[in-house]
Amino acid sequence: MSWQAYIDTSLVGTGNIDKAVILSAAGDSVWAVTPGFEVKPEEVKTIVAALPKSGNESPFFQTGIHIGGVKHINVLHDDDHVYARQGKAGLVIVKTAQALIIAHHPDTVDRFKAVDTTKALGDYLKGVGY
Repeated sequence: MSWQAYIDTSLVGTGNIDKAVILSAAGDSVWAVTPGFEVKPEEVKTIVAALPKSGNESPFFQTGIHIGGVKHINVLHDDDHVYARQGKAGLVIVKTAQALIIAHHPDTVDRFKAVDTTKALGDYLKGVGY
């Protein structure tokens, strides 16, 4: 399956995610993206640098997470994922050994469904060596 197919089928195709991007774990190359989902390189660089600092050490609690110039308030940052929201909409970030998934859900989707959907793809990628 192509990287774009993972976004189209495993994320957006579920109805729980409306836009997403899959990048290299280092954040230096985009593997697939939903058309129109703007994620700036400097935003990805900030996310990649902050991911190892989970829990109370997370800088996301102070700065939030910026995607497309929009600030999202950090709700959870653990070893498995990051969840942030802007109103009732939100972001789920999952890092695997080789990939970084950033998924956005609209305000009409329960955040737990969005988290479960994104983590399921992350778990699958981990299971196949990515």
